[in-house]
Amino acid sequence: MNRRRFLAAAGLLAVAGIAGGPVRSTDMERFPSREQWMDRGPLRSMHTEVNGVRIHALVSREAAPAGAEPIVLVHGSGLSGQYMIPTARELARDFPVWVPDLPGYGDSGDPGEVLNVPGLADWLADWMEAVGLARASLLGNSFGCQVIADLAARHPERVARAILQGPTTPPDERSAFWQFVRWRQNQAYNPDWLGDVTNDDYHKAGAWRLLRSFVFQITDRIEAKMPAIRAPVLIIRGEFDPIANQAFCEMLARLAPAGDRVTVVPGVAHTLVFTAPVQVAEATSRFMRKTPAGPLETSGRGAQGAGLV
Repeated sequence: MNRRRFLAAAGLLAVAGIAGGPVRSTDMERFPSREQWMDRGPLRSMHTEVNGVRIHALVSREAAPAGAEPIVLVHGSGLSGQYMIPTARELARDFPVWVPDLPGYGDSGDPGEVLNVPGLADWLADWMEAVGLARASLLGNSFGCQVIADLAARHPERVARAILQGPTTPPDERSAFWQFVRWRQNQAYNPDWLGDVTNDDYHKAGAWRLLRSFVFQITDRIEAKMPAIRAPVLIIRGEFDPIANQAFCEMLARLAPAGDRVTVVPGVAHTLVFTAPVQVAEATSRFMRKTPAGPLETSGRGAQGAGLV
């Protein structure tokens, strides 16, 4: 099931005519072939059992200089880490890179429940422990930013820095209507064949998981968690991002005690880890090199960490 059909099932196709006009195709001259763009380079598949569930990740360790700090990439709602390959490949030159598929998504196993944001954050913490990552910087796209924010607020010992690319969701647009409008507007800036990459992930996730994760996305208040994040925070957005607007990103940066200014990448929209990997990798590398890791703190899981629905 692809995302268009999922949103249609939610009754949203009726608003297509007012969702920002007809979707245009991205200038495909900016993109090489799919085979080149999705080349894994040094990334290799790895499976690790976590809480009885097999978790898949793409990993590159040997390509980075000795002693470089690790970075973990966290994907968006309904997806896997595969659309983040272009950015992961760029970062792998300078850092050990880990790109897990969260439980229930991509090539990872089904945890038996649809996990909400705290639940996914707890699983991410457990996965980091299982693969031997005591601490890492984390880079998320879209819904992945919400998972990272929750992890950083409740598991500060795991998060050295947080890089939030296109965080979701602005408080005044937390509805199915507005998310469909914004999603459709964003489609204009993606190559047509991105759907070939993502539709397989949506099919693997299934309709019920897509629906529940969408509900968790629009009901999770990321802004309430930002003041509890002690790690340095960088927010990256595309100039034309209709999903993570400038005012919302600036608000999140202000709320984070160690928030940096918002970095804006010209000429692109929401899915920068796919459409602008060089720029995202450069901004991330600068931030990691100039900004010391946050204070090493420890905390237990709060009651909200049960996270199963």
